[in-house]
Amino acid sequence: MELSVTQENLARALSIVGRVASSRTGLTILNNVLLRTEGNRLLVAATNLEIAATYYVGAKVTKQGELTLPARLVSEFIASLPKGTVDIMSKNTSMTIASGNFSSNLTGVDASEFPELPSIEEKEAVAYTITTEDFKQAVNQTIITTSSDTSRPVLTGVYWHSIDGELYLAGTDGYRLAERRLMKSRSTIEAIVPSSSLQEALRTINDGVNEIEVLFDNTQVRFRVGDAEITSRLIDGNYPDYRQLIPKESETNITVSTSEFTRIVKIAGLFSRDSGGSVTLMADKEAGQLRIHSIASELGENTSSADATITADGQVTLNSRYITEALGVMDSDVINFRFSGKLSPCVFTAANEKDANYTHIIMPLKS
Repeated sequence: MELSVTQENLARALSIVGRVASSRTGLTILNNVLLRTEGNRLLVAATNLEIAATYYVGAKVTKQGELTLPARLVSEFIASLPKGTVDIMSKNTSMTIASGNFSSNLTGVDASEFPELPSIEEKEAVAYTITTEDFKQAVNQTIITTSSDTSRPVLTGVYWHSIDGELYLAGTDGYRLAERRLMKSRSTIEAIVPSSSLQEALRTINDGVNEIEVLFDNTQVRFRVGDAEITSRLIDGNYPDYRQLIPKESETNITVSTSEFTRIVKIAGLFSRDSGGSVTLMADKEAGQLRIHSIASELGENTSSADATITADGQVTLNSRYITEALGVMDSDVINFRFSGKLSPCVFTAANEKDANYTHIIMPLKS
């Protein structure tokens, strides 16, 4: 193999795919990245057998070939080189990388030992083209409520599904739930995408990417982000019927400034660290106040309030971190917050109808 590439493009490619290379497995080859010429391009790829990342770099190829190299070493070496042209030449399992006054010889492993990269039959796949802004927002709004408990694998991913011609994303860990309506869908889809794969797709996005293509087959999903592709296995299983948990109406409805609500919750959270983040919210209709109370045993207590429009008095105890995280991903200056009594689910939505494509549920704590 013999070729020339720019340092900037190769460094970016190695940075993206190198994150997927795994050192947590007995298979040494998974610590490596694959470098393979394909026509006038260089393919840079890595896999941990669950996720595969590929990136195509434009190159001046003199001689075709392929080899795998230790991911961390080659990535850090290329990143340390000055901007300019990088010349690459390999013979057997040895590769020479030179740029300006720098030259290194790296020992690799034959590419025949590298796992076969996953493929998707694109003509038969369900495909969506999503703006980068919408993709990032929808994923961030739902991924925060997914579970890290591997004993229930279906809850460790985000559920992509179509309902009545619309594509929805949903996530739940059993204590909270998030649903985001994303876009129109002509196709029928039901797929559970691992949170780790979505995080990898988010990390791959750069300022020059305006759209992301998402392709599903029966067992895999592929995110095409500019010149990069992230391909992942889907989580096998049936997602719970979460929609039955969303109350259609509530006794106490509160409309409050998002920034003010965030402020009083963060302050209350300082006093609730020793009680598992437990804070009590009290709605006072007559006073037009949403009050929040928390106690730090032996240290003191706090009561804060925010002006609000309230339909009925009510009280509920929630986890302060869950509230803060919900408010942090809501794209609205004013939110609606509703509940019925101390034990029913609490529903957070945007007050602006234009932004009412996101619903966040938090289950109360027993006070």
